[in-house]
Amino acid sequence: MNTGSDAAGEVAMAANDARSDGAAERQEQALGSRAPEFIRARRFLHLSWQVGIFVVGLAVVVAGIVMLPLPGPGWVVIFGGMAIWATEFVWAQLVLRWTKRKVTEAAQRALDPKVRRRNIILTSIGLVIVTAVVGFYVWKFGVVMPWKIKDQ
Repeated sequence: MNTGSDAAGEVAMAANDARSDGAAERQEQALGSRAPEFIRARRFLHLSWQVGIFVVGLAVVVAGIVMLPLPGPGWVVIFGGMAIWATEFVWAQLVLRWTKRKVTEAAQRALDPKVRRRNIILTSIGLVIVTAVVGFYVWKFGVVMPWKIKDQ
């Protein structure tokens, strides 16, 4: 469970544009443990903290995986579990950043006029098909639910 925050040379830094702006410099946010300093200073407490964060994050991710086929916000809960892990583990921070970047790219692609036009056309075709199926059902059976259809 290496968080990259134990030794001085192991701290990974975020890839931000850190430019000197005259009076104030932008600070780069370090990747790694966000545990309080007194916990990081004591190895046993830090390891216990990491195990606790891992167990809580794992429980949330498992709950999200269970919610994928069941009713509930499965993906949101999974990303919440990843965010819990990201408070302590560099690998989870990197995965979360990659996921955020991909979601942002997908949102930008969805706003592309060609993609929007295609989505509108496909949605319209789907609505026409659903309307035709519902119309055929009403024409054939009337407004009677399928479980009340008598022998015909």
